[in-house]
Amino acid sequence: MKPLYFDHGATTPLRREVHQAMIQCMEETFANPGSLHDEGTQAADQVEHARKQMASAIGASSREILFTGSGTEANNLAILGAARKARRRGRHIITTQVEHPSVLKPCHQLEEEGFRVTYLPVDEMGMISLQDLDEALTPETILVSVMAANNEVGTLMPIHEIADRLRKRRILFHTDAVQYFGKHPFDVSRLGVDLLTLSGHKINGPKGIGALYLRKGIRLDPLLFGGGQERGLRPGTQNVPGIAGLGVAARLAAEEATDTERHLIELRNLLWNRISREIPGVRLNGHPEHRLSSNLNLSFDRVEGQAILLELNRSGISVSSGSACSAGKHAPSHVLTAMGRHPEEAYQSLRITLGKENGEEDIHTLVERLKEVLGYLRSLIRG
Repeated sequence: MKPLYFDHGATTPLRREVHQAMIQCMEETFANPGSLHDEGTQAADQVEHARKQMASAIGASSREILFTGSGTEANNLAILGAARKARRRGRHIITTQVEHPSVLKPCHQLEEEGFRVTYLPVDEMGMISLQDLDEALTPETILVSVMAANNEVGTLMPIHEIADRLRKRRILFHTDAVQYFGKHPFDVSRLGVDLLTLSGHKINGPKGIGALYLRKGIRLDPLLFGGGQERGLRPGTQNVPGIAGLGVAARLAAEEATDTERHLIELRNLLWNRISREIPGVRLNGHPEHRLSSNLNLSFDRVEGQAILLELNRSGISVSSGSACSAGKHAPSHVLTAMGRHPEEAYQSLRITLGKENGEEDIHTLVERLKEVLGYLRSLIRG
């Protein structure tokens, strides 16, 4: 059986167009973009061309795009940089209990520095309450960070509504949109956020490159110190091939967003309809409607997700038992436990994340193999 990949939430395959752009850049634009000679100018032009592509893809201006080494770095820069810059106005930050570790851990660091952080709870579908947000806001609140879409269960957060509330209070709003961008039509100006995180390898681009949208007029303290690259907020010689690849990946993701969303929703619905009809003892994790087009997170009675993953892997089928960033940690998902799931049920979860290269035949193959695997594993328990 041909290998089937259903772990696009962890990373995505590099598109041919992106690969070609990166190879051309490495062969023809190898100079340091900070150099003043012609070759350096050509490299700098490549960086700025990709910056314009990235900006156009999300509805921003090129001056509002900063390139980073990853989505994790962009999240750290947004949260630590914004909080430290605004500390004279207040020391209160709000986030949620289900954020990615690259948001939660910077918040923990800020607590060590004397900031107070409120971690909003979520309901059984992974959604925050706007009333809880309203009640958490204080005159000391300087920053709110809420992800656009949860990386594990796929629940979409009410970003527009949050932005409307915060704009009136002049509180900075950051959203981690790493999982969202590329799967749905996207316009950052309509979202109303001040800072937004993106990552190359989630949109069929290269690893080791990310971007931070920084709305005009927003100021940050840098995390690193060195040269003046990226307006002094991300010093160090730019990764020109990675930036070139990200620019192409972002352009293609934006151009194809409507078709991609439609395709992924059709596949996701087909997958869930078959699983819910044909496999007993399964529960959907996350919001049934307000969820990523690509994501199904499921819990299966009496069987651990990792056991299912390993059996599927024997057949060349790749899925996940949670976030790839937590791989190797035998602990229940902090997202599922925050949603009220018992640790045993959290261990029974499996994350299936679809990509644009998947088709209906792949879905049918996955379901048939999943039925066989669950039958086998459950028979071992009965035995």
